[in-house]
Amino acid sequence: MRSARLHELGGALHIDTLPSPEPGPGEALVRVHACGVNFADTLMVRGRYQEKPPLPFAPGMEVAGEVIALGAGATGPAPGTRVAGVTGFGGFAEEIVLPAAGLTALPDAMPMVEAAGFIVAYGTSHLALDHRARMRPGERLLVLGAAGGIGLTAVEIGKLMGAEVIACARGADRLAVARGKGADHLIDSEDGDLRNRVRALGGADVVYDPVGGALFDAALRACNPEARVLPLGFASGDIPQIPANILLVKNIDVIGFYWGGYPRFRPEVLARSTATLFGWYAEGRLSPHVSGRVPLEEAGAALALLAERRATGKVVVTMPACA
Repeated sequence: MRSARLHELGGALHIDTLPSPEPGPGEALVRVHACGVNFADTLMVRGRYQEKPPLPFAPGMEVAGEVIALGAGATGPAPGTRVAGVTGFGGFAEEIVLPAAGLTALPDAMPMVEAAGFIVAYGTSHLALDHRARMRPGERLLVLGAAGGIGLTAVEIGKLMGAEVIACARGADRLAVARGKGADHLIDSEDGDLRNRVRALGGADVVYDPVGGALFDAALRACNPEARVLPLGFASGDIPQIPANILLVKNIDVIGFYWGGYPRFRPEVLARSTATLFGWYAEGRLSPHVSGRVPLEEAGAALALLAERRATGKVVVTMPACA
């Protein structure tokens, strides 16, 4: 089988031909149809992510495909089942071995390219807004980076949970994508007046921020008393320093959130969230936005789309098995 692997941090991906992996006890061998690309992948290939796989490795944190075989004692979807799963890394490959119990069977109508980018992006937004921020219907949600891979899902899920959604993104085209997912108000991140624009709308009760930098500072100052602020990443490259005096005066909570930790310390919370999201999809309440499909041979271009912030919604790397 082939895999797009990194041999040197910051270098190009190479298509390597490797032996097909063998599933061990409790594992499943999956024929990958598509792999979702996340901003974390762009950090990992530069050695700037909190998890640092040994070289050489294939990026790719989530896959959709078909179970080929099960290892000894594995309890999970049977061979032939269409599934999605989280890998951490290694998804830019035609085959992968994953824990069988962690695979999720796909709804019959769900295309592989949508499934490949579903679990991490939607899971991040659902756990952040529901489990961590405990957002309530009628609250005002400010989403920064609202046209990106996770930001767009926050707009969609926030609206589904009954929030009034303010979408902040760069440029009219990207804001139009956020509008299509239900955003009530649109703010161009480059107009330089985020704080006053949000305050004119009544202030923010919840802030969802995968961007950081100056936008975080402006959003914090636009918060209402007892607001909750969720820093989810720092796509701007600038990790903000939080002024404690503002938290004190306004009784604001800044809530750390890292979706990737939940499989280790609260797997039951993650399982409930995933089941809820696939249920919403099956009911037609969620519609993933995939803006780019890139073949395995050009996987490096998929990473560039995210690193250069040229994508909206999800980008996926597709394998020959993907129709």
